[in-house]
Amino acid sequence: MNTLMIVVASVRPGRAGLPVAQWVNSAVAERGGFEIDFVDLAELALPFMDEPNHPAKRAYTKPHTFAWSERVEAADAFIFVTPEYNHSYAPALGNAIDFLSQEWWRKPVGFVSYGGVAAGARGVSAIEPVLTTVGLIKTGANVEIPFIGTRVQDDAFQPNEKESAILGKLVTELETLAGALKPLR
Repeated sequence: MNTLMIVVASVRPGRAGLPVAQWVNSAVAERGGFEIDFVDLAELALPFMDEPNHPAKRAYTKPHTFAWSERVEAADAFIFVTPEYNHSYAPALGNAIDFLSQEWWRKPVGFVSYGGVAAGARGVSAIEPVLTTVGLIKTGANVEIPFIGTRVQDDAFQPNEKESAILGKLVTELETLAGALKPLR
């Protein structure tokens, strides 16, 4: 069975990303088809890039980098649950990606983004060159959640039918791509 890593990209206290990611985690677990590795970047607490060598060399020196490398290497697909910050992506997500290089190669990634009127779409668009550089393959289906401030009640996110349907398409696409890309790694 393939492993799907679900990544909570925001590290802000009181963030909406955690309840959204918990919804994604529950929906994927209920659907089946993947082992899940749930990664909260706030808990992972990677420091700001502190490795002395370029990630492409895989000459890591820090225990946290070895641990992160092992987890990403074991994953076959990713869902990044991410906000949009100032028309761009979450800095913690960029840092987590930048720590590694080869571990991301030829693996599919989908997004569940959230924000205001743009629903996080500008943040996803801004990170696409980073994905291309490390070899991640972005899915066509992505969940975009507008006006997130009104959508989380009592620390829980309640998706609408459209968001749930798109998440189903996203997970199906990740399953297909994970299998197809595995021999290319």
